[in-house]
Amino acid sequence: MKHRIVVLGAGYAGAWAAGNLARRLSPADTEITVVNAVPDFVERMRLPQLAAGHDLSFRTLTGVFAGTGVRLRVARVTGVDPQRKTVTLTDEGGLHGEHGEHELAYDTLLYTLGSSVAQHGVPGVAEHAFDVTGLSSALRLRERLTRLGAGGTVLVVGEGLTGIEAATEFAESRPDLCVSLAARGEVGGWLSPRARRHLRRAFDRLGITVHDNSGIDAVEPGRAITADGRSLAADVTVWSAGFAVHPLAAASGLEVTGSGRIVVDRTMRSLTHPDVYAAGDCAHAIGENGRPLPMSCATAGFTAQQATAAITARLTGRKVPLTGLKYYGNHISLGRRDAIFQMVDADVRSASWYLGGASAARLKSAILTGAGWNVAHPTFGLPARTRRLAAAPHASGVGAAA
Repeated sequence: MKHRIVVLGAGYAGAWAAGNLARRLSPADTEITVVNAVPDFVERMRLPQLAAGHDLSFRTLTGVFAGTGVRLRVARVTGVDPQRKTVTLTDEGGLHGEHGEHELAYDTLLYTLGSSVAQHGVPGVAEHAFDVTGLSSALRLRERLTRLGAGGTVLVVGEGLTGIEAATEFAESRPDLCVSLAARGEVGGWLSPRARRHLRRAFDRLGITVHDNSGIDAVEPGRAITADGRSLAADVTVWSAGFAVHPLAAASGLEVTGSGRIVVDRTMRSLTHPDVYAAGDCAHAIGENGRPLPMSCATAGFTAQQATAAITARLTGRKVPLTGLKYYGNHISLGRRDAIFQMVDADVRSASWYLGGASAARLKSAILTGAGWNVAHPTFGLPARTRRLAAAPHASGVGAAA
């Protein structure tokens, strides 16, 4: 019987890992299935562009996995049972047109379901706010902005990377709108002084109004209410105040952090269930500096590489290699022609050096293109599939790193 590898989620981490596992492991011994809620590989970092009205096309997952032998199930994951080694799926029309609720068994599970917007229990966010953390939500926002006439007000809530990128993208793409950003503290306050000045100049150039020290306590139709009781006009409120993971992992009995992220060892293996690995936003992984890796595309890449290497090594009876888990910095788009690349030190504090302007924008564009290309070409540069599985690898833990 073939060893069944199931990958939950086909974002940057899951899609890349599935294709690479298919290339590294012999198809005579393994069967790889990817479960994803939509049939496309969605480049999450481009969703603010999509919401702002730019025409983007995403690769189909059938195209991404063509020739790899990876099976695709278009379905939503509604349950994980690590004791029985099954996942429960609600199919929405996979390759064979399945519908309804089904169980899928696994021998090795790679959990890469990512994250969604964190509402933080703020009243009115679910009913009245928009976000850009998923394809459907970005398309919903795109449709609303299309109907918003000149002089309409757009309030972006959140001073993190997503909030900054969304605000600048909207302001550049729709100069007829009045775009503002509400920050709990100082927007860009974590940046180096020079990078912070660059950010402020970009906001001024694009006409973005910044509300520093303005945490939002409620979202209502046409406005948002700050913690100190002020009313900020908002025909459209875009909520980007952080990310949250789905409670599915916590409900399954896997060990998770207080925020629901799966606790993993240095090889991305669950501390409580050795047949389960996690990568991307849903994994609580410790970087080389001893600190948890942040939720980011870069982290998705680091953790997916480590998980893939660990799964391959353990299944084939080899020693698990340790791949790099060093976080280098933040890359922030400021519209299509400007950006900031902020280097960080070993403690993830902003270094004095940064790159800004058109050069940084070209670098960010190259990163986006490269990330999409790597997912779409999972077998490029890898050796032929010659690695056969060791006897009962999932039970023995052969090759575990010291």
